[in-house]
Amino acid sequence: MKKTMKIVSVFLVVLCASAFTIKTINVNEGYNIGDIAEDFTLKNIDGNMVSLSDYNEAKGFIVTFTCNTCPYAVMYQDRIIELNKKYAKLGYPVIAIMPNNTDINPGDSFENMKKRAIEKGFEFPYLIDENQEIYPKFGATKTPHVFVLEKTSKGNEVKYIGAIDDNYKDASAVTTKYVEDAVDALLNGKEIKETETRAIGCGIKA
Repeated sequence: MKKTMKIVSVFLVVLCASAFTIKTINVNEGYNIGDIAEDFTLKNIDGNMVSLSDYNEAKGFIVTFTCNTCPYAVMYQDRIIELNKKYAKLGYPVIAIMPNNTDINPGDSFENMKKRAIEKGFEFPYLIDENQEIYPKFGATKTPHVFVLEKTSKGNEVKYIGAIDDNYKDASAVTTKYVEDAVDALLNGKEIKETETRAIGCGIKA
């Protein structure tokens, strides 16, 4: 009996360890620079389904994982709005995605997303990753977390991953605008100097 209990205990320890290992691997997966991002279809705040393939005239995308409730995301909202105003007409629209589990964060519910979009006057899609399937594919871990994609013959190629700029507290004190620098480089056919930076924000609630 003691031997049987010992075997069962060892089995449970191994099983738990395996489960932890699998979860850790999934968290760390995601796109790298040069990877081709899969298209997706997510619900927008107007109820319509949106895919990257809907944007026939786009040269690329500023895919931004963001939300209503994270203080960092809130501080960056106006800057995200400005990114879309500046670059959507140049072929790089913002595609905002809310990745959080709304049972954990009710403030990020679909209804609250709609309210926030109206309050702030979003002119870009604000999509909900309802089944939390898209943000792990990208490897997003924070809100906000930005992925600049460029349309190529191979597909939507990941060109930049990370933060919007180098000062989340004060837009007027920013010295390096990472996303703007990346998109400007792509528009001018130049190499992006900083292709990856550390995203600063709240952890995505899964």
